[in-house]
Amino acid sequence: MLDGGLNEHSSTVVIGASGAGKTTLATQFLRRGLADGQEGIYITLDEPPEQIIREAQMMGFEDIQHALEEEQFIFIDASGKQFREFILKELQDFVSSWGSSDARIVIDPLTPVLWATPTKYEQRELLSFLFKQAKRIGTLLATLEEHSSEGDLSAQETVIPMYLADNIIHLQSHISGEVISRTARVLKTRSSKHSNLIAPYEIRRGLGVVVRPRVRGQVPAETGIDFGAQWKRLLHERVNDRDLPAGSAARVRQLFEDIDPDPLLGMSPQELLELILEDAGKHR
Repeated sequence: MLDGGLNEHSSTVVIGASGAGKTTLATQFLRRGLADGQEGIYITLDEPPEQIIREAQMMGFEDIQHALEEEQFIFIDASGKQFREFILKELQDFVSSWGSSDARIVIDPLTPVLWATPTKYEQRELLSFLFKQAKRIGTLLATLEEHSSEGDLSAQETVIPMYLADNIIHLQSHISGEVISRTARVLKTRSSKHSNLIAPYEIRRGLGVVVRPRVRGQVPAETGIDFGAQWKRLLHERVNDRDLPAGSAARVRQLFEDIDPDPLLGMSPQELLELILEDAGKHR
């Protein structure tokens, strides 16, 4: 959907209502960078780092704590601070001392900055400065609360970030009776193509946010499958004997132990395994 991924030293804003999975997606973004040897910086403007770490571990991202101990990953806790002063002084000093690198940076969420800035001009000025500073040291992903149940992104707190960011991803929840479904769409990318598909996604322990664009002619997964039994059989047949680095093979095995055996986005166990193996093979 992103034509191969996010460009380096770009800015991405992920918009969604509470519970859409924005923080989970942001944490996945950092973890993938860590797996590729990149450093991670998490700037939290709301929740304390301890809570973010606890929630990440509950999602099955236990390696976050190890990355912190190894200083591959750091938190900047700006919760409770004067955001304008923090961005113009503390953040600028941090960026100057850090220098240019291929780090991945998360700002979660942008919303308090917008609420603390009284005029549109000041919002635009402050966010523009924030994005430019962050992109000096790497690739930025920021989250933004959506407060419209109808998916209307014309509110002041979304218009300015959408204009300034290089990429915009919109996560939405839909309620039909007692069933909640979620969809993702890419609204904008600069310097690359993007899909116009609206894709379903789920949030699963061990995997996090899983997006599956609908494919024309796609056949729904069979019903009545014993997914638990198929996981074990496929793991034995494909992972143990596959030419994967030790770290990747261990990660795939751990994922299979953590994954809920219920069907995921209509995928068969074989389809899901192929996606995981492809992902692990690309990031060794």
